[in-house]
Amino acid sequence: MLFYLKEPGDSKTILPCYNSTDPGASLPDTKDFDSYKLYLSDTGLFVTLMFIDRPVTENDIYAKLLSDKLPANLGFLYENLAAQMIAAAGRELYYHTWEKHGSTHYYEVDFLISEGSKINAFEIKSSGTGKHESIKQFYKKYSKHVRNIYLLSQKDVSKEENLLFKPFYLIPFLLQ
Repeated sequence: MLFYLKEPGDSKTILPCYNSTDPGASLPDTKDFDSYKLYLSDTGLFVTLMFIDRPVTENDIYAKLLSDKLPANLGFLYENLAAQMIAAAGRELYYHTWEKHGSTHYYEVDFLISEGSKINAFEIKSSGTGKHESIKQFYKKYSKHVRNIYLLSQKDVSKEENLLFKPFYLIPFLLQ
């Protein structure tokens, strides 16, 4: 039996996150169907796949992960967790990327969420809150369309100009 999927998210095993080409307008109206990131709907499966190169995914990997003692770049994992929480709240996933002038690199904001006629932008960090140039440039470029900009990490609540620092576990409350 063959199944044909019309869109990346039709299987319900992945969560597509579409690039919004102009977040100053309506996010669904500026969805780029050819530019998207994919996240797994099951974060436990994602962790297992991260360490698939081992003969057996040992329980100590999960213990180290939960106690923040796992020597690995966990940025992808934290973004996947955020995507899963946003989707569980019934929200469609969007991000925004744009060219960094004078460079071969791009700015990228991890998630955009509509709130009324404005949007909230989220930057996800797996550890510290060090560099966050993209979200600040995003606010500078789209400030009249932005309600709040957040940097979510393992750190405590704080504020730096317009940027709100929140602990990662508060994501569900920021989506209400």
